[in-house]
Amino acid sequence: MIDWLRTLSTWLQSWATPEMGLWGLFGSAFLSATILPGSSEVVLSALITAYPAQAWPGFAVALAGNLLGCFLTFGMGHASRQGYERFQKVKVDMDGPQVQRLRRWGPPALVLAFVPLVGDALVLAAGWLKMPLAQSMFWIAIGKGMRYLIVVLGMIGVMKFA
Repeated sequence: MIDWLRTLSTWLQSWATPEMGLWGLFGSAFLSATILPGSSEVVLSALITAYPAQAWPGFAVALAGNLLGCFLTFGMGHASRQGYERFQKVKVDMDGPQVQRLRRWGPPALVLAFVPLVGDALVLAAGWLKMPLAQSMFWIAIGKGMRYLIVVLGMIGVMKFA
């Protein structure tokens, strides 16, 4: 039994490389940006703790994965509205106060896409409202980039004192 556990432990440790950590971070960031729950900040922090030299590559990978996940969520919102209108043969009522507020602020409101729970709904709603994709992704990147920048700088600061 002990030999089996040792073999399993050795096999798992062989996966614990900086490169595999970056792939895991990418997956976590991608899934966290969809409507699935997740916390890529924790994975980024763990990666920086294990491999401090991977702080800035981790920042880039987390941001790229998160933006791709937002792109998917945006597309889901866009496609769901098209499908709804096509199959229901009804126009969607867009006069609600939240919808009007998002329309008024436009793509710059998507800088708040980093906020847990609310951010995913904002990105989905932006797709539903057919906001311009390039502008939307730009503002999403600003918000998400600031969040990951804070995590990276915070971890680098913590690592200096440890």
